[in-house]
Amino acid sequence: MSTQTILLADDDAAIRMVLNQALSRAGYEVRPTGNISTMWNWISRGEGDLLITDVSMPDGNAFDVMPKIKKMRPELPIVVMSAQNTFMTAIRASELGAYEYLPKPFDITEVLAVVGRALADARRPPRPEGRGEDPNDNMPLVGRSAAMQDIYRALARLMQTDLSVMITGESGTGKELVAKALHNFGKRKNGPFVAINMAAIPRDLIEAELFGHEKGAFTGATTRSSGRFEQAEGGTLFLDEIGDMPMDAQTRLLRVLQEGEYTMVGGRTAIRTDVRIVAATHRDLSQLIRQGLFREDLYYRLNVVPIRLPPLRERIDDVPDLAASFLKTAQRDGEPPKVISPEAMRVMQQYHWPGNVRELENLVRRLSALYADETISIEIVQNELNLADRGSFPAQSGAVDISTVIESELAELFREYEPNLPPPGVYQRVIDKVEVPLLSTVLNLCGGNQIKAAELLGLNRNTLRKKVRGHGIEIVKHSRHLG
Repeated sequence: MSTQTILLADDDAAIRMVLNQALSRAGYEVRPTGNISTMWNWISRGEGDLLITDVSMPDGNAFDVMPKIKKMRPELPIVVMSAQNTFMTAIRASELGAYEYLPKPFDITEVLAVVGRALADARRPPRPEGRGEDPNDNMPLVGRSAAMQDIYRALARLMQTDLSVMITGESGTGKELVAKALHNFGKRKNGPFVAINMAAIPRDLIEAELFGHEKGAFTGATTRSSGRFEQAEGGTLFLDEIGDMPMDAQTRLLRVLQEGEYTMVGGRTAIRTDVRIVAATHRDLSQLIRQGLFREDLYYRLNVVPIRLPPLRERIDDVPDLAASFLKTAQRDGEPPKVISPEAMRVMQQYHWPGNVRELENLVRRLSALYADETISIEIVQNELNLADRGSFPAQSGAVDISTVIESELAELFREYEPNLPPPGVYQRVIDKVEVPLLSTVLNLCGGNQIKAAELLGLNRNTLRKKVRGHGIEIVKHSRHLG
């Protein structure tokens, strides 16, 4: 078998050298270059079995030439690298037919694995060409942190599928934004996007809201009314807070997903449905299943592709980008231009953000609307965080009584469900809120070594593994990366 040739285009000589060495040791012939023109000459002559290219090059942008490459060499797999690390970069790479997108910094082992898969799968049909949007316009998701890169790559792979997606994450992490991104950049983008929040609808009306009702189906049903499934026909139905759906409605939803049809409340005729289902919850569905409050078979129907959105405290590097985005939005809405001082930004990055991205957005909008100063100072931010905060404190304020934090969290939980009581499982919800950051922090401090983490926590190693799996905690082992 002849040696396979990798075309490598990156204007960073250090990255070219390290990749060249690693790929050569793996048995590949490597042709490195620092510009697009040389890369194009090789490709136009039919050379190379795979292309690895950075997006931004001294003599152009790889995205501009990818359509010509795919037209001339549709069988050539392309692996795109970028230090831009935005959602739109990942989507743009996918739309233009890239086999894979690798954000910088990357791990050499991952690069080798991607190259191996790409060459083995080189005969697959090419993906459709992109639509040509400016990747910086109307970016739906913001953040360049490592925690968001896996999210972007997963979303890029899902855009041209109809697979059901389950989005989990704390309140305020942006679950509906992710669902809208899946719709707006997917193959159902020309259809409707319909959202329904299970926690906001009276339990006895959920089925009518989902499936519609005929005239006279129940008291007050004076006319026929379409349900969310009918409204979302040909598009995407977003089932938010699916964990709050009552069991009888879960049974009907499962039947619809299995059979692809439903009947309206009070109706007799089966209606075929063609919608993509995206569900979301901030609750632990595995815990609800154990408590008999959520159907396990429905869970597996919905959880075809799970996506966990990290809380803001796990992607604190994204706070400056998010704040800048919210300031721009405020300016578009008529507020005067504002900037946040570096000292104030450091305070914001030290804060715990119990309300996640939603809390950050609310803070930035307040800062933009209430203060006349063009530059938001550290004193203003400290004052606002202390006034607004109910359950967390800026890191620089010293030791925090954890009992006070838990009491505040419970008070917020009970306010959320007023005038009713929260659903069963309050104990486990509070334990999870404490346990997840505890385990994540200790694992991170131990470099992902579970043996050391278990010893530090005083837990049995198997117990720790079980808890990590149960909470879906991502373990990131410290390794050498390239910038």
